[in-house]
Amino acid sequence: MTEITPELALKAYAHGIFPMAEDRADATVHWIDPRQRGILPLDAVHVPRRLARVIRADRFAVRVDTAFRAVIEECAAPTPTRPATWINDEILELFTALHRLGHAHSVEAWRDGRLAGGLYGVSLGAAFFGESMFMRETDASKVALIHLAARLRRGGYRVLDTQFLTEHLARFGAIEISRAHYQRLLRQAVSMPAEFYSFEGADEAGDGGAPENEPDVGAGLGRPPRGSSSGPAPATGPAGTAVLQEITQTS
Repeated sequence: MTEITPELALKAYAHGIFPMAEDRADATVHWIDPRQRGILPLDAVHVPRRLARVIRADRFAVRVDTAFRAVIEECAAPTPTRPATWINDEILELFTALHRLGHAHSVEAWRDGRLAGGLYGVSLGAAFFGESMFMRETDASKVALIHLAARLRRGGYRVLDTQFLTEHLARFGAIEISRAHYQRLLRQAVSMPAEFYSFEGADEAGDGGAPENEPDVGAGLGRPPRGSSSGPAPATGPAGTAVLQEITQTS
């Protein structure tokens, strides 16, 4: 099988195709192009009332790109409710390489210095392709998802791709659209500029605190200029009130 390089992966994403393995132990990576595609419209994100209270209280400190490797490894790890995952070693290394290039990002929920949950995905133009999420504490991954959606709205993104529609994602406003409709949205989105670090400089979130020296692929690096391969800069996310204001404001 041809090696999947970061460059090949980005070309595939630009055409609506993404890689997956059958399970963690499978050495083969398959290209997936669903007939029906899940997306979360950024102008119609629903935040359940109870979750809004959790976000507003800043129960978790939300950060981006401070522990990318840890997030993807947690997503790849089996759990009692999810004994098998689709992230094999090749997928793990591929997305780590995309992270170094500034095209893959993590959104992390921290509590008491521990990584409680998070998600990761790929950024290309004004499209963000959500890949996987995990949680070790109740609501942690949900908080990360809403923080992601607010960040993408603020940064001018047009598409938040969820790959498939699940009952869990539907609670937040995710819908399913045809492949043809998705392709039209995607072509426009990848040709437009967007800014993932759109919230930097906003009010910082609470004190759920990541360890200062958290070892990770991007940790400690200054934010690179566009086109740099030195990796993205770790960043602290905004306070929950700013996130909810961004989600609820009229586009």
